[in-house]
Amino acid sequence: MDFLRPASWQDALGAKAERPGARPVQGGTDVMVEMNFDRDRPEALLDLTGIAALAEWDMADGRLRVGAGVPYARLITELGEQLPGLAQASRTVGSPQIRNRGTVGGNLGAASPAGDAHPPLLAGDAVIEAESAARGVRMIRAADFFTGVKKNALAPDELIRAFWTVPATGPQYFSKIGTRNAMVIAVCSFALALHPEERRVGTGLGSAAPTPRRAAEAETFISHELDWDGRGPLADTAVRRFADLVGEAASPIDDVRGTGGYRRHALSVMARRTLAWAWDDYRTGTSGRRAS
Repeated sequence: MDFLRPASWQDALGAKAERPGARPVQGGTDVMVEMNFDRDRPEALLDLTGIAALAEWDMADGRLRVGAGVPYARLITELGEQLPGLAQASRTVGSPQIRNRGTVGGNLGAASPAGDAHPPLLAGDAVIEAESAARGVRMIRAADFFTGVKKNALAPDELIRAFWTVPATGPQYFSKIGTRNAMVIAVCSFALALHPEERRVGTGLGSAAPTPRRAAEAETFISHELDWDGRGPLADTAVRRFADLVGEAASPIDDVRGTGGYRRHALSVMARRTLAWAWDDYRTGTSGRRAS
């Protein structure tokens, strides 16, 4: 197996164009596990850790542009206030060592249905910036990025350069259920984001279908039910219906971590809880930090 270590982004694009089968590596926290268990044996590894530009983030036109190489630990410390849902999800990823190495870019590239970063990116309407040497930059909505189990919309010669998202304009929450409290793959997960200026709610479901997905019908329903102007209390009937619709949006399987029926039930419970937390924050003008 060849090991390629480009010194610049342009060199990386050139290497990917020449060797489409080369597997990009940022932190290697997903790739190396797959290789250790002999589930994946790429023809080459394309190490992107030496490209400093991928580890930077900035603001442009009111949106955050976060490089594919920014690790989870920095998302938590540097962007926790601007992207609270993603920061909450990042805190649940592995151990401190994994959070220091793992990246959202790598999580997107792996495209696992259980990827912790995926639900908050969906709830926050993130867009993935991909690039190839031949065609330049392409922007892909997170909702269109996941195409199958561990498959994404990238062309063979494309690399993920960054993701774009608007800083939170309202409360955001991420909730995850696992077989233990830490260092665990999600049995299922759920993210919720309030977008008060648009009078809209965003959602993201993880480990509950072949791909991460949104609960579109649930979003439409609850967005029309909430009292955005008066900030009145949640109606119990609306909360229950929202939770039911979230569960119905999933198409989970039975596996060693949980049954499909349990996952649907758990998603409904997480939907009720995160909506209640977020709406309470919105009503009181606070930004709570409840356990996920």
